Amino acid sequence: MKKLSNLLILIASIAMGQTEEFKTERIAAIEAQSAEKKLNFQVNANTQNYDLTYAKLEFTVNPAVYKISGKVTLTFKALSNMSSVTFDLYKTSTPFTISSVKINGSNASFTHTSSHELVITLPGGLTTGNSASAEITYSGAPSTIEQAFTTSTHSTTPVLYTLSEPYGARDWWPCKQDLNDKIDSIDVYITAPSTYTSVSNGVKKSETIVGTNKTTYFKHNYPIPAYLVAIAVTNYVVKNTGIAGGNNSPATPTFPVVDYIYPESNTTTNATNLARTIPLLNFYETKLGAYPYNTEKYGHAQFGWGGGMEHTTVSFMNSFGRSLIAHEMAHQWFGDKITCGTWKDIWLNEGLAEYMTGAVVENFDGAASFISWKTSKINSVTSTTTGNLYLYDSQLTDTNRIFSSQMTYNKGSMVVHMLRYIMGDNKFFQALRNYLNDPLLAYKYAVTPQFQAHLEAVHGSSLQEFFNDWVYKEGYPTYNITVSNSGSGQASVQINQTQSITNTSYIGYVSYFDMPVPVRLTLSNGTIINLKLNNSYNGQVFPVTLPSGTTVQSVAFDPNKDIISKNSKITLRNTAKYLENLINVYPNPINNEDYITIASDESLIIKKTIIYNLFGQKVAEGESEKIILNNLNKGVYKISIETNEGIIHKKMIKN
Repeated sequence: MKKLSNLLILIASIAMGQTEEFKTERIAAIEAQSAEKKLNFQVNANTQNYDLTYAKLEFTVNPAVYKISGKVTLTFKALSNMSSVTFDLYKTSTPFTISSVKINGSNASFTHTSSHELVITLPGGLTTGNSASAEITYSGAPSTIEQAFTTSTHSTTPVLYTLSEPYGARDWWPCKQDLNDKIDSIDVYITAPSTYTSVSNGVKKSETIVGTNKTTYFKHNYPIPAYLVAIAVTNYVVKNTGIAGGNNSPATPTFPVVDYIYPESNTTTNATNLARTIPLLNFYETKLGAYPYNTEKYGHAQFGWGGGMEHTTVSFMNSFGRSLIAHEMAHQWFGDKITCGTWKDIWLNEGLAEYMTGAVVENFDGAASFISWKTSKINSVTSTTTGNLYLYDSQLTDTNRIFSSQMTYNKGSMVVHMLRYIMGDNKFFQALRNYLNDPLLAYKYAVTPQFQAHLEAVHGSSLQEFFNDWVYKEGYPTYNITVSNSGSGQASVQINQTQSITNTSYIGYVSYFDMPVPVRLTLSNGTIINLKLNNSYNGQVFPVTLPSGTTVQSVAFDPNKDIISKNSKITLRNTAKYLENLINVYPNPINNEDYITIASDESLIIKKTIIYNLFGQKVAEGESEKIILNNLNKGVYKISIETNEGIIHKKMIKN
């Protein structure tokens, strides 16, 4: 746990942003550790010719003994003609004893290879579209390579738990564990000494005591990848925390929240923390749609890792702080219902789940706390000048990079927020619900372009430039913004930008971050105007019409922390006189001259000049520095000069 070694530095800080960063670092560290060995695993081409449709998992365990005895029945449908079927099952130097293998109830020959495959001969073969069931009976000590199967103690009491993300399932049961197939449904039977309580995915259907053992049966009727199948056994206190759900319509089911807690952790404080689960679930349902497993349950099972793991219907948790509860709960939608289709797309799991923890802060703690939360994310992201979200091939050899708290979690969550800022709340959350309910993706796998397509369908226009800049490439902008008063009821905003990466040949270089820029103006009458300026090039000027008789008194850049940037500055040129001093009109007064000259500072661009008499009638105009005069009568005239920074007014006298 390399990242956890740095936590003592972070704990010393009491600033809210750094406290949130500590929480995210810890979540990232635990998820990185759970995936620590995954890069040693190659996609098994021999498991791609069938679709798993059902698994009956029968396990006999004792938390005091590092051993498992299992009978696993896997039903599969052939995607092509098959003469044998291959499952993943790790083979150690002291491999499992496989006592029986059957196909459709009849004994079958098999080999357990050093490449960690269990290859079973199919008597008579299996043709495309037809199904068969393999029953495998085995026992022994699981591999420790992934630390997927653990026996330990808590307060001297034995405990057993599993954590298989992403490729540890094969350590303790024969399976298919690539990111391309989910088992449609599972039945889990856990037999353990009757003094203990067992937990797994889905609904507990029964408990049966035979002698000194107890068999607990769980049924999970939703598609699940192998790495999310989990069991835990110890002397749990079972807490029926309450009922959640039913927030979308009368037809949406309610469901129980069931928590499995160590007796020594069964405190008032933890009960208070766990009670937060129900309002958090209800909040997520209002934003994301129905809880994905609402015909079964949600809850937590305490375990020994220093964070959490989002097993479907039951997150395994070490402790019960709100941010950890919220993060693992959000994974039930992002990561469990829809799972990232490749590790390059890991931000679809972690960035979206982490952003929902920010939405919890916003909803339950208020706007100021949400701004602090976003500030901590922005500070983390901009602490280095580079960093991409969608991973390069070369980064897939580094587990810490895949589960980077700075990029995958913090940048991921802020990029999600910027999408919300661009689209607006209604369209953004509608797009998330559409994505989660897409029948091609729901309870399956997704990649980044599929997520982008759902956003664009609701947004009504392309987001490709945004994804290019913020998802596929690297860095962030620094803004230099000037707001100018340019006469009564008129102001202008000029935006310039530099990029954190200046090397144009760098793989992640962004030439310009095309982004709506938030600017707040406070006027002389106390009115506040929030601008959202679609900036796409340097020097872009946005004229702003103000209420008559008002001027801008103060300005602020990104007051709600809606975009990623660093060291940005905003300046108010506080009076029209500033601009007037940059313009010189001569000759003035005019005697017998046929034209006047408009001379300006190099920073100003003259767009148009119009001359009015005292009755407001236009008497001359031009778009160049010289304005031709047409036999003006003697008197006083008003000159309106439109520039790139606003409109400037001058007086002119004709003798």
